[in-house]
Amino acid sequence: YNSYHYIGNKKGIYMKYIIISILTFMLSNFTFSKELIIDMLNKRDDGEKMVYSQDIAKIAVGDSIKWLPTNKGHNVEFVGGPEGYSLPKKSGLNKEVSITFDKPGVYLYVCTPHKVMGMIALVVVGDDISNKDAISKLKMMGRGKKKLKALIDQI
Repeated sequence: YNSYHYIGNKKGIYMKYIIISILTFMLSNFTFSKELIIDMLNKRDDGEKMVYSQDIAKIAVGDSIKWLPTNKGHNVEFVGGPEGYSLPKKSGLNKEVSITFDKPGVYLYVCTPHKVMGMIALVVVGDDISNKDAISKLKMMGRGKKKLKALIDQI
């Protein structure tokens, strides 16, 4: 081996180190948020009618949920959430909607035309259930009232 060969190898090692360091730094600055898909359904596999595919969605802060109008005639309307959180506007009927949750807490949403039939669900963000009691006091009608109590008891 001559000295030139040794220096050339050393440069290659340093270059690999620099590239790996840069890539590691870049990847560490990305937050890997997830997107959960929830279907709006006339009937779920368990036989429940006028429901979302999940009654309780548990996600991390920064994650998103995308609701798909799998069956026609449904939407997503948030009626409760953590204190100080500005609730998103209700989606149109038969419209896909995606929401990112940046504030921890419990959120209650309904299908506007079918909430009386019990088409309601919860999102729990960041395992924070500190506003659970406030959500439990929101006024629901018909089957929605009984279902809200059952959902609150599950979180």
